[in-house]
Amino acid sequence: MTQKILVVDDSRTARLIARDALSLYDCRFFEAKDGVEGLETARREKPDLILLDITMDLMTGEEMLARIKDDPDLNHVPVIMLTAISDQDSIIRCVKLGAAGYIKKPFTNEQLIEGVKKAITPAPK
Repeated sequence: MTQKILVVDDSRTARLIARDALSLYDCRFFEAKDGVEGLETARREKPDLILLDITMDLMTGEEMLARIKDDPDLNHVPVIMLTAISDQDSIIRCVKLGAAGYIKKPFTNEQLIEGVKKAITPAPK
């Protein structure tokens, strides 16, 4: 089954890199340039996974993550933080907000695909 993946990042380059990496993976790709557009796209497309940058204008990744986790229609969607910020406090805040993972930029195609597979593959029962 084809997965729907939303990438929310204010860097067009980062979105293109993610799209190229995910072209190797069976998925439908959606993108947004900020948290406001990302939240609208998530509500409309109901993605299976969201890759989310932390540092963005209009709405930060942390703010968008909190809104996703407060939304009954989206709170089940795993969110991987995809960002150059790697300080311990940011990681802890994102995990407490409900992030499923954290991938540091720059990343390889393999790292991104592995993170995606881990986030959307159900755990064995």
